[in-house]
Amino acid sequence: MVSIKDVAKHAGVAISTVSKVLNNYPNIRLETRTKVNQAVKELNYVPNSVAAALSSKQPCRIALLINIKYKTQAIDEIYMQYISGGISRATELNLDIITVFFSMIENKSIDELDAYFMSQSITGIVIYGISKEDNTLHQLINRERFKVVVIDAPIFNTNTSSVWIDNHKAQYEVAKKTILENIGHASDRVLYLSGKKNGYVSEARLTGMEKLAADLNLEMLVRCGEFSELKARNLTMRFAKNKDIIVCASDLMAIGAMRTLTEMNIFRPVCGFDGISLMGYAGKQMNTVKQDFARISAEAVTEAARLLNGGEGRNIVLDFQIVRLKYEDIIC
Repeated sequence: MVSIKDVAKHAGVAISTVSKVLNNYPNIRLETRTKVNQAVKELNYVPNSVAAALSSKQPCRIALLINIKYKTQAIDEIYMQYISGGISRATELNLDIITVFFSMIENKSIDELDAYFMSQSITGIVIYGISKEDNTLHQLINRERFKVVVIDAPIFNTNTSSVWIDNHKAQYEVAKKTILENIGHASDRVLYLSGKKNGYVSEARLTGMEKLAADLNLEMLVRCGEFSELKARNLTMRFAKNKDIIVCASDLMAIGAMRTLTEMNIFRPVCGFDGISLMGYAGKQMNTVKQDFARISAEAVTEAARLLNGGEGRNIVLDFQIVRLKYEDIIC
């Protein structure tokens, strides 16, 4: 087994220097830090704290790595459900858990990120909200030093699993249901408000809509709403008069679209995606895809535990529901 002494010798530094780098001490020269991290990588060294956590004698420690970039409080519901579900399942499984936000690590290099998680005795990581542009996190996953579970992205390897719903199928089904319910109206001209560019979820939902458009011979205009209520409002104001139906890749955008239609004094069927409680207060019943975010997070933590116990990475697809949320459905 590789020891800290071996790392120090390989890097040409003192053992104490290796310890300081692994524990993310400040005031370490970049050149020294790089040499130590390179030695750790080449020797595949696992610090004693991490190795100990992997044994059955004490709980493993998992980080919930959460990406909150939205400028609205409404989206907090999703992340609170994620955190609640993850912590609850971790408690059941006797796993130690911490919450880390993207803003805490976004400026770190891959070596610094490695060292940061090691210094926190992290053995597993659940990542919420990774995009194709998060290069450092992709490098972290590809190194396979930690057991990782990614939510809402089809990324899996020997040490990494993916947990999500079939966004392609869900988007297809909720839009089809909404169109068929309004078959008495002209419904062949669709305004589709997609999510983030280069997002895994947004891409899957868009392909679902493209398939539906082909199957039903729909005329579809796609515009990027970036999961923003404000952008959905502006796009609805601009394009809705010449469209028969508005399909939105999130509930927030659906609420923005519906409120704007009301202000414009015109009716267009609208559907959303996610099933957040705010839909019940929107004043209009809209079809949406209901996801159980607490359950998704709990399943991700369970999967992380399985990986830590020697399992191999896999792609897990959970179920979803097509619903119409009413005020009575969400009050306690």
